[in-house]
Amino acid sequence: MGNVFVLAEHRQGALRDITFEMLRVAPNVAKELGGEVNVLLLGYNAEAMAERIAGYGVKVLVVDDPLFENFNADKYQQALSKLIDTCKPSLVMVGQTAQGVDMAPALAVEKNLPFVSDIIGLTVEDGTLKATRQIYSGKVNAQIAFKPADTYLVTVRESAFEAPDASVAGLVEKIDSPIKEDLDYRKFVEYIEAEVGDVDITQSEILVGIGRGLKEEKNLPVVQELAKAIKADLCGSRAAVDAGWLPHDRQVGTSGKAVKPKLYLALGISGAFQHIAGIKGAKTVVAINKDPEAPIFAVAHYAIVDDLFKIAPKLAEKLKELKG
Repeated sequence: MGNVFVLAEHRQGALRDITFEMLRVAPNVAKELGGEVNVLLLGYNAEAMAERIAGYGVKVLVVDDPLFENFNADKYQQALSKLIDTCKPSLVMVGQTAQGVDMAPALAVEKNLPFVSDIIGLTVEDGTLKATRQIYSGKVNAQIAFKPADTYLVTVRESAFEAPDASVAGLVEKIDSPIKEDLDYRKFVEYIEAEVGDVDITQSEILVGIGRGLKEEKNLPVVQELAKAIKADLCGSRAAVDAGWLPHDRQVGTSGKAVKPKLYLALGISGAFQHIAGIKGAKTVVAINKDPEAPIFAVAHYAIVDDLFKIAPKLAEKLKELKG
């Protein structure tokens, strides 16, 4: 009792970032609950992935079986259900991803587990587990206390936590597969990679984001010049993408991509909840908007209340001077 299960997520043989992001909060919760962190890895030929996870000082429980070569929500649900019965963890953490959303709610119903989805915070206070999630389109952070139970379940929003650095080597333990037969009614057919443009903004270290404040496409050169000056990639809000100024693969937000650059420069972006959720992982946010009440300023580390068409050219010019 007291152990925290973190479900590792992988795709096409590569671990997803959400796996490591959950390891930022899991150890503290496990300590408060009087247990340890166990990362559950369901996969096939998973030795390399297991060793990488173990490098974060945790115990990795590996089910290495051809049945788990590709994600199948029903197989994962069956496996987790049996492992919960066997290992009796106090908490199971799953990513709020396409995979997690497909599997976790059904697991909660099957096992009658107290369940909170899309969390951005997790603490233990006076022995009670509490999760934080956003409501009213992100305007309010609600802290939810779980009712007493043997096992709790949460799904964790991507980029809600910064992944820790690898530390000391942990342990890798192979366990038998909880399920022995394949499923006839739901099978993996093929993996189709989404079309990727010339830039993957989820990996960009510096981003310049544009919003409705750009007004029209002919003004793009203004921000492109600034992006070039700081060697940044260009991205935008849904308004910018819907207007046709940028392709969909450059959209940031809940209906686009979650990004985590070292610097995010927001130009003419008001800061709707959907966009703010996509930049939560940014280390530094600089916002330029002529509306002093723009919601983007609530999350910006540095703010300039002015017209982007005045500031962006001057900023680009100054940066070029500094670079010689």
